Amino acid sequence: MSESFKDIQLQYEGFLKTPLLWKNNTVFELQQFEVTSKETQQFNKHKKTEIRLGKRVEQFTFFTFQQDKSIKIVSENLQIQDGKRTVGEIDCLLLKQEQPFHIEIVYKFYLYDKTVGTTEIEHWIGPNRRDSFHQKLTKLKQKQLPLLQSKYTNQYLERLKLPSESIEQNVFFKAQLFVPLATIGTTFPKINNNCIYGFYIFYSEIEKFKNCKFYIPTKVDWLKEVQTNCNWLNYETFKERILVFLNSKSAPLCWLKEPNGNFQKFFVVWWNFSNS
Repeated sequence: MSESFKDIQLQYEGFLKTPLLWKNNTVFELQQFEVTSKETQQFNKHKKTEIRLGKRVEQFTFFTFQQDKSIKIVSENLQIQDGKRTVGEIDCLLLKQEQPFHIEIVYKFYLYDKTVGTTEIEHWIGPNRRDSFHQKLTKLKQKQLPLLQSKYTNQYLERLKLPSESIEQNVFFKAQLFVPLATIGTTFPKINNNCIYGFYIFYSEIEKFKNCKFYIPTKVDWLKEVQTNCNWLNYETFKERILVFLNSKSAPLCWLKEPNGNFQKFFVVWWNFSNS
C-alpha cells in the first residue's frame, strides 16, 4: 500500500524530534554536527513513496540542513569511483558560514544487551544482532570518514572547488534506543539518555501486557511517534502476528496502548525464542 503524504510528514516529524546520540565529540572523538533548531517544517521535497528507511532519513536530513540559512549543500550522496568500481560514498558536503564540512548521516535503532562486549558502547546492538553501535563507530572512523582523503576523492573535490585540508569532518548520528524491561529508568553515562524511546521483551514476556492493545508499524514508520488513531490489535491477534516475525528471526518494533491511556514503543526480540 502506498504511503500518503501525511505518513511521510509524520515520519519527518518523528525524525526531527529524534535527538543526536551524543553531544559534541564525547564518543570516539566523533564530532556531532549541530543544526539550528527550527519549528517543524512541512516536508515538501522528494516525496517518493516506497523508499527504504535509510534513504528516507537522508532525504529528511538534507531537507533539515536546507532550512538552516547558514548552510549551503554542495553535494549529496557523492559516489567515489575508480573507473567502473565504486570506492565508497560521501553522504554530504556542505558549507556552513562558508566553512566546508563532510557529514556522514546515521540513524539507528539499538537495544542494550549486557551479554555483548564488555563496555557500554559495545552493549548497544541492532534489533536483529547483525550490527552494533561499536561496529558503526569503527566503520565511521576507519572507512567512511577517511574516504575524504582517498586519492580517488581528490578529483571530485577539485571539481567542487573544496580543498580537502580545509574540510571539517562531522557526523549527524541520531538513534532510538531500547532497554530491557527490567532496566527502564537506568541512566547511561556514554550516550544521550533522551534517545531512550522504550523497552524490549522476549516472546515469553508478552503475557505481562495481555490487557493492552498493540500495533506493528511498517519499518519506515519506525520513525514516527506513536499514533493514537490506528487499527489497534488485541492481545491474542498480536501474539499470532508476532510469531511470523520471530520465526523468521526478525525483531519488530511495536506500539503499545496501555489500559490507562499511556502509549509506548517496544521491540519483541527473537534471540531466545523457540517455537518447538
